[in-house]
Amino acid sequence: MASESTETLTTVAVTGHSQGPKSTHVEASDSEFVVGKEASPLEYLLGSLAACINVIGHMVAKDRELALRDLDVQVAGDIDARKYRGEATEPRAGFQTVRVAVTVDADADRETLESWMDDVAERCPVADNLKHDSEVEVSVERA
Repeated sequence: MASESTETLTTVAVTGHSQGPKSTHVEASDSEFVVGKEASPLEYLLGSLAACINVIGHMVAKDRELALRDLDVQVAGDIDARKYRGEATEPRAGFQTVRVAVTVDADADRETLESWMDDVAERCPVADNLKHDSEVEVSVERA
C-alpha cells in the first residue's frame, strides 16, 4: 500500500479529560464540548457523519452551482452492545451497519441529485473513515 507524504496531511487533534465514567470534556482547536452530557459517544459519531455530509454537501453543491434550499441528514446505526459492555467476545464492538438518508430541497432532477450525493459521499472524511480501515494507534502512559 502506498503511503501519503506527510507534507499533504493535516493533523486534526482533540484532548479528552474524564469527568467520570459517562462524561468526557473534549478540547478541540477552537472549541470545547462534553461527550456524554448531551449525547453519547456513539451519537456523537453518527452526528459527526450527519454534520460532515451537510458541510460537504453544501461545498459540492457550490462547486456544481446547485442551489440547495434545505438539507436534512438522518443517520442510524446498528450495534451489538454486548462487546463493549464486556459481556461477549463477538461480534466486533462497533456499528455493524450505518444507514444515511439525505433529504434535499433543490431544483434538480433525480440523476443530478444522485451524482451530487456520490460526490458528497466520496469527499466526506467522516464517511471515508467509517467505510475504510483507518489505522488506530493507542498508547498508554502513567500520569
